[in-house]
This record gives sequence, structure tokens and C-alpha cells, in this order.
Amino acid sequence: MPKGGEFSAAGPLHLVKMAVGAADVEDLRRARAQRRAERGESWVYTRNHPRRAEAVLDGGSIYWVVKGQVRARERIIGFRPERDDNGRTYCLILTDGEFVVTLPRAFRPFQGWRYLQPSDVPKDAPGGPSGDFSMMPDPMLLELRELGLI
Repeated sequence: MPKGGEFSAAGPLHLVKMAVGAADVEDLRRARAQRRAERGESWVYTRNHPRRAEAVLDGGSIYWVVKGQVRARERIIGFRPERDDNGRTYCLILTDGEFVVTLPRAFRPFQGWRYLQPSDVPKDAPGGPSGDFSMMPDPMLLELRELGLI
């Protein structure tokens, strides 16, 4: 590992976050699109600003965990520090708003966000950013992946 605990040059550093309340990928897609339409931009609220922001901004994405599986991502384009009415700091994770479905990858529950190394990211689902596989049941996707078909 390079000096200072930095990631290797194998690719950008990513973030992973639980999609709390999302029933499935389509539910998350709709919620993210609705919020983007309401706000005029796409962002995710978090209490803590990533210390390794520069590594994330080098092409990283935020990966969404839906029902225990990483299922989608959005490219991160910036971080905006903010303060609430009580003076407490928080951070907005700015995304490009392009919702990309990924092949499922199991992920244990956690709070907030976590770093995700390039070697741990799931592949994008076949069929482009719309992810034609997004409507396929998870057990079927997992079986196809285990068989090496996707």
C-alpha cells in the first residue's frame, strides 16, 4: 500500500452507501430522479466529508446498497461543505445524476458511507446505463453470475 494509507493506482476510490427505504433498484432510481428534479441538481447528504476526497474525485462513484446488495452507482463530481442553522457542518456529495445499474454484490449493513476499493466494485449490468437486467429477480442474477454468464 502506498505511503499514507492511500489507495493504489488500480483505479479511483469509491464510496458505498445504504439506500435506506428503497424497495428495489427501480424504487431507488425513481427516488433519485425525483430528488434531482426537485433540487435542480443531484446530491447526497452526509455528516462527514471524506478525508480522501481527491482520490474519490479521480473518477469515483457512489455505489448504492439496496436490500443487502450493491445494485447501482452514480459518478461523484464534487463535495460541498455546508453548515446547518445550528452551525454544525455537513457535506453534500455531488453526483452527475446518471443512474447506472450494476450486477448485484452482497454488502453487509452499515451506517453512513464507507470507502470502496476499485478491486471491490461490481461490474455495470449489461445493457448500458439503463441496466436491462435491473428488472430481473436477484436470485436469477446471482445464479447467472455464478455460472459466469454475466
